[in-house]
Amino acid sequence: MFYAILAVVVIGIAIAWYVSTVRRKKLAAWAATRGLRFDPRSDGLFDDVYPEFGCLRIGRGRRASNISSGTMDGRSVVSFDYRYVTGSGKSQQVHTFSGVILGSDLSLKPLYIRSETFFDKVGEFLGLDDIDFESAEFSRAFHVKSPDKRWAFDVLHQRTIEFLLAQPRFSIQFGSGRILVWRRRRFSPQTFDDAIRVGAGILDRMPRYIARQGGER
Repeated sequence: MFYAILAVVVIGIAIAWYVSTVRRKKLAAWAATRGLRFDPRSDGLFDDVYPEFGCLRIGRGRRASNISSGTMDGRSVVSFDYRYVTGSGKSQQVHTFSGVILGSDLSLKPLYIRSETFFDKVGEFLGLDDIDFESAEFSRAFHVKSPDKRWAFDVLHQRTIEFLLAQPRFSIQFGSGRILVWRRRRFSPQTFDDAIRVGAGILDRMPRYIARQGGER
């Protein structure tokens, strides 16, 4: 029995190593075609570089890996895999996801956009509502939060709403001069492209007054 268990553990480790190696090679090739620098090493200080993004501050054992960085279309881009641990003992869980961070010359204000969930609808029933928009389709599809509702309306104008409705769904958070686009699972190379397109599409559609006045109105 002991040797059977040991064999299963060894096989599991070998499979995990193989899958990780294949993923690294695919992401390295993807980064090279995009003109980005690829670093597969684990970075335990990644969350300190981007402290405003809550998804990077959850749990313990936090670290980023498979980090690609550089410039695309004149905008800084960082893509990454991320992992963290919650619970302990038999209830311990390892969580993984991927994301991209795009830089902006604009002075951005806090704004959080993600897909609407069943629990959000329950929250609405209890009076814990998010920001609703004239587009009923958009309000049904997305949960939007911001301490500045006017800023949310300015950013999510009709052109941006139509753009987001036509794109794959991601969670999106505005930080200080940057925007994070992520999802609670690992990205394929194609999904990294999708996330970059979504983030860049939002920034490219920012109202002119923001570009002129650095985010202040």
